[in-house]
Amino acid sequence: MQLMSPTDAIFFMGESREHPMHVGGLQLFEPPSGAGPEFVVDLYEQIAAQTDIQPTFRTHPAKILGGVAGFGAWSVDDEIDLDYHLRRSALPSPGRVRDLLELISRVHGTLLDRHRPLWEAYLIEGLQDGRFAFYTQIHHSLIDGVSAVKLAMRALSDDPDDTTVRTPWTLPPRKSKAGRPAPALLETVSGTVGSVLGLAPSTLRIANAALREQHLTMPFGAPKTMFNVKIGGARRFAAQSWPLERVKNVKAAAGVTVNDVVLGMCAGALRAYLIENDALPDAPLIAMVPVNLRSEAEANTGGNHVGSVLCNLGTDIEDPERRLHTIATSMRGNKKVLGDLPRLEVLALSGLMIAPLGLGAVPGFVGTAPPPFNVVISNVPGPRKPMYWNGARMTGDYPASIVMDNLALNITFVSNADNLDFGLIGCRRSVPRLQRLLGHLEDALADLERAFGV
Repeated sequence: MQLMSPTDAIFFMGESREHPMHVGGLQLFEPPSGAGPEFVVDLYEQIAAQTDIQPTFRTHPAKILGGVAGFGAWSVDDEIDLDYHLRRSALPSPGRVRDLLELISRVHGTLLDRHRPLWEAYLIEGLQDGRFAFYTQIHHSLIDGVSAVKLAMRALSDDPDDTTVRTPWTLPPRKSKAGRPAPALLETVSGTVGSVLGLAPSTLRIANAALREQHLTMPFGAPKTMFNVKIGGARRFAAQSWPLERVKNVKAAAGVTVNDVVLGMCAGALRAYLIENDALPDAPLIAMVPVNLRSEAEANTGGNHVGSVLCNLGTDIEDPERRLHTIATSMRGNKKVLGDLPRLEVLALSGLMIAPLGLGAVPGFVGTAPPPFNVVISNVPGPRKPMYWNGARMTGDYPASIVMDNLALNITFVSNADNLDFGLIGCRRSVPRLQRLLGHLEDALADLERAFGV
């Protein structure tokens, strides 16, 4: 038994039936040419034979206070019941993608059993187009979303002839240069957030100057929206892919970044969705956007170097071209502030940005205070080449993140070879008909293409 870090404990302190604290990923696969009807059965048997399970996937809260699995300490099991954690499922006929997404919606909204290691995996067959799916979820106290995507990619291969079956739970963690596993993002931020109170005077001068020049967006300037409310425990999950080429064409024509264009898609979709629900505020929505702090020389080093900025989404602007330039200006100005600070102070400032989320647990806070921001929009780097699992090509890789009080919607997208794969997770009650956002995302991209003549 070992003590939990403060970050680990916070995830459990904040977890409840309404607030499951696990992250998930849905991968879609197309069986190789000539694969027979037993392909998925054989794959399941090979997966089930993967019994050399790494410590992360054998870990759960220790039983304390008379056998209650709470928080404060970890226990690592010598053996686990793999039949419990690995589940084979089939969709009802006719096996539509919407049936798959409905299944993931239900599974993702269910708490993991604290008496067992905190992860589950589902091999799902029965899609009418012949594809199958693999969905995994793991508690955020054990791994962050970016690390989870990287671990899942390590189980795959860019060689379609590679028939070695690997699973995330058998892969040892990659080591940092110090020979220790890389820390999770929130652990890194929380380890430095205490330095916010002791930020160097130079840091405060830069931040104050940026505020005066309106280059730095700070929390609590966002309008109240239907996304910034107390949430329930049920979830709805929506997913779809877009060709990366379409986004790059707009990027080139507009002179902005790929991330700016995707933020423009999200802004247009959120504006249309809120108008549809008669809920568009006069002030623009504010998104919290994680940003990569790695230099090119650090691309393959361990650890997490991620900060966060708040972006003006320009949802009060009808014209998509002006809206995109507003977003690009906001991102450029906010990232410049981070670029002018030492890395430790960037992490501290980023911690200051996300810290208000913890105030959602304070009675009455969500209903009376303005939200720190309206939505999280995350960009997770994925594979640049097509990836395969036992010869089956991965056609989609859709992340399922966390929502919480005051933050009922999360949009995360992963680059996947020639596509961008979007995963949207929302409170089922607070974000009705979440799947309509997918249509609005397509309309928003088409609007940008027309605006810039591509």
